[in-house]
Amino acid sequence: MEAIVGVLIIVIVVFAIVTLLRSVRIVPQQRMDVVERLGKYKRTLSPGLNLLVPFVDSVRSKVDMREQVVSFPP
Repeated sequence: MEAIVGVLIIVIVVFAIVTLLRSVRIVPQQRMDVVERLGKYKRTLSPGLNLLVPFVDSVRSKVDMREQVVSFPP
C-alpha cells in the first residue's frame, strides 16, 4: 500500500513540474514567438518572460527580428 502511495506522489510531482515548465516561456532578445491556442493564432510573445496555458497554447514559429543585409546588383 505504501509503495502505491509513493508512486502516486512521484507521478503527481512529475506532472506538476512538466506543467510548470510548459507554462513559462523565456523569449530571447531580437526574437518574437507566435502562439497558437488549439491551432488558431492567439498572440505574439515579446522578448522576456511570458506565461502560457500549458497543454492548450503552443509556440508555432520563432521569428528572428534582426536586420539582414541583402546585396542588390548596381
